[in-house]
Amino acid sequence: MEGYFWHITDPDTGRVVIALCGANQGPDGPWATLGLAAWPTGFLRTAAVDGAWTDPDRLGVRAGADLRAFDATGQRLHLDLGPGAGLDMEIRDPLPWPHRALGGSSVFQMVPGLNQYWHPWLLGGRACGTAVLGDSVWEFENAQVYAEKNWGREGFPDSWWWGQAQGFADPLACVAFAGGMVTAGPLRTEVTGLVVRLPDARVIRLGNPLISPVATRTGDEQWRLSGRGYGWRIDIEASAPLDAAFVLPVPLPSEHRNVPGDLEHLAGELKVTVRRHGLLVWEGSTALAALEHGGLARARQELRRRGLGETLESAPPMRREN
Repeated sequence: MEGYFWHITDPDTGRVVIALCGANQGPDGPWATLGLAAWPTGFLRTAAVDGAWTDPDRLGVRAGADLRAFDATGQRLHLDLGPGAGLDMEIRDPLPWPHRALGGSSVFQMVPGLNQYWHPWLLGGRACGTAVLGDSVWEFENAQVYAEKNWGREGFPDSWWWGQAQGFADPLACVAFAGGMVTAGPLRTEVTGLVVRLPDARVIRLGNPLISPVATRTGDEQWRLSGRGYGWRIDIEASAPLDAAFVLPVPLPSEHRNVPGDLEHLAGELKVTVRRHGLLVWEGSTALAALEHGGLARARQELRRRGLGETLESAPPMRREN
């Protein structure tokens, strides 16, 4: 599985859109997990489609029987999930990941056979284009954009946590984190990677267990992280009500099907504080943070709590706040 994810945030309107594509290789050939969701409308459309292709030389992914349902590169994003569900975006003035030697997974990226890897390749830029969401058409001209890639042998780990935030007072700031139980053969350890792009363009990455560990406490409605290393300390507190979470699908590549697996918020509260040798460098807050608490058992439990069938692949929020 190679997962591609875009997060578009428009602080001026409070509108948020996410688009995802999981390019999967199963015993019956390539297929894809596709999704489009938006806040504050609670719009959600997901699908499992035959056909997927990823560019072996640069960032690029296509999906669908004719490879036209999803078509994305580092400069553009196109998604067509049928009538009333589409996205066409151009990415301008991109702010890419600056460190060529290592990505978001740091030294773990060089360890073969892990169940999951993570790389936040786009830490900002301008998203310009159109989103078709049911009966609504949203236009974006200078929305903030973030994008990442994750990959693993059989989809996602047993449990994980994730967050990404823009919409701070300074539009150049960006926060992203991802963690879970990392396994490879007998190796089993809990790891969280934490990335902050400061308004002055410096990018800090913490999360190596020995030299820059990130302590994480998560729940259905709370995310707390504290990372230290290289003279830096980064603290994050985030929250979002469980009823406002989307239930999103994750792929089981070898079974050629999607299952409910991810509780994702698109308008969480997040506060971040960055210090260097004890001195405050930057702090910011946003009410448009994307926050995840993932796991197959957790998603099934939430569907049951909402009175929905466990076989559903996805579900919109219970409460939609404008």
